Amino acid sequence: MPPPATTYTRYETRRRDPDPRRAALLVIDVQGHFATLAAPIMPAIASTVALCRAAGMPVVYTRHVDRDAPRGRPLREWWPGDGDRIDAGTPAAELLPGAGRAEGDLVVEKGTYSAFAGTGLEEALRRAGAEEVVVAGVMTNLCCETTARDAFVRGFRVFFSADATATATRDLHEATLANMAYGFAYLIDCERLQAALGKPEKQ
Repeated sequence: MPPPATTYTRYETRRRDPDPRRAALLVIDVQGHFATLAAPIMPAIASTVALCRAAGMPVVYTRHVDRDAPRGRPLREWWPGDGDRIDAGTPAAELLPGAGRAEGDLVVEKGTYSAFAGTGLEEALRRAGAEEVVVAGVMTNLCCETTARDAFVRGFRVFFSADATATATRDLHEATLANMAYGFAYLIDCERLQAALGKPEKQ
């Protein structure tokens, strides 16, 4: 579960607002397998998607799908159970109805924590003119954090949502926020995003 959104400000080392002309939203793994984890943040996910879409930002969704049987190393060392698999064509692999996907939104299938690993996501973002990414979804400390770190090392400016991400425990969630703020990403929440995207464009 995420902590109250106000706690994230104690981790901040710097602040910045995303530029909607250069940013894309990445909605990570808001799918059936993670429905219970995602449930508390679905209103924040919906708000984040609506705000970014209204600002003209591309919205990209990811889905984790296990194509290998058995699941490839090293994931199977950490998640060996049959219940941990997410097979294509099952409800576990489908995006949740409240995720806000619209016709034409890119959906990227991935088989590991990073949304960039072997998916063509970076190339798609470059073609769209994106230089910044806003990261939301689940799980905060696994796929969201790994995708954010990977985006950073690939040269994207990263914004990480404090209230539209969630994971198994509050400690894990807050640890990621602290790490992100220390050297990888600017922290945001729905309130800050609304204020930023509602600003008039600079001439």
